[in-house]
Amino acid sequence: MTTPAMPQEILLAEPRGFCAGVDRAIEIVEKALAKFGRPIYVRHEIVHNTYVVNDLKERGAIFIEELDDVPPGATLVFSAHGVSQAIQREAERRGFQIFDATCPLVTKVHVEVAKLHKEGYEFIMIGHKGHPEVEGTMGQLESGIHLVEDVADVARIQPGQTDKLAVVTQTTLSVDDAADITAAVVARFPLIKKPKMQDICYATQNRQDAVKVMSPQVDIVIVVGSPTSSNSNRLREVAKKLGTESYMVDNADELKPEWFEGRSRVGLTAGASAPEILVKAVIDRIKALGAVSVRKMDGIEETVKFPLPKGLKLDA
Repeated sequence: MTTPAMPQEILLAEPRGFCAGVDRAIEIVEKALAKFGRPIYVRHEIVHNTYVVNDLKERGAIFIEELDDVPPGATLVFSAHGVSQAIQREAERRGFQIFDATCPLVTKVHVEVAKLHKEGYEFIMIGHKGHPEVEGTMGQLESGIHLVEDVADVARIQPGQTDKLAVVTQTTLSVDDAADITAAVVARFPLIKKPKMQDICYATQNRQDAVKVMSPQVDIVIVVGSPTSSNSNRLREVAKKLGTESYMVDNADELKPEWFEGRSRVGLTAGASAPEILVKAVIDRIKALGAVSVRKMDGIEETVKFPLPKGLKLDA
């Protein structure tokens, strides 16, 4: 009985892994720890990655969901996903030293919502219920923002008025799904105001585009990312929609040898919150199963860099 062939080649998606918003958020926690010492409190996981969160916990970060768990006078960091106005106000009222690690591309959506609300607009938000970014964006207003998760939801929503309606989206959605839902929104509300530039972030778009190019060239796609990571889940879905078997793993230990039986080319990518150290470990594990070559795809080189908040400069 012949044993099934195991992988020969790994094709690495480009770009993959950390984006500028994630880089900045992690750096804010690291700099706060270096400047103010442990512990530093972080509301919600700084980014949705188990390895990153555990690493920062070891260095002295304490992750909390409720502000009641933060002692008076402590230093508090808001996660990359952003927070509601109510959380912001309550944290300020309690006198914490606050550093906001909200991704600037999420902040841009918050600013747009506040500006148009002043002009009398209501909003339809496309996103996933319960995701912290969605809670943060919807929490910019006390009312007048309606969530839709899919095309079916569009028929059900009842805004208070339709003369001034605007649409916003979570930044980490599937580009294709968001386009389909937006089309349904526009079909129902033809005069709705759309953002000048789409809200889905450059990194989400670039990683999905890379998977679209990679998927037809490989027999299986592995996405490195944590289960809570929206953009990582979307990468796996993109590959699957294109007909390529795809799996998401938090780390190399989750890889199963049977996935690779009879599959000679493996496509590998990572969500925007997954560090390269995890990708390297996955490569080593697939090599141990028989892969002999690793080839990097051509792809967009990302040069975006976001500045850190004031007050985190380390004294010389």
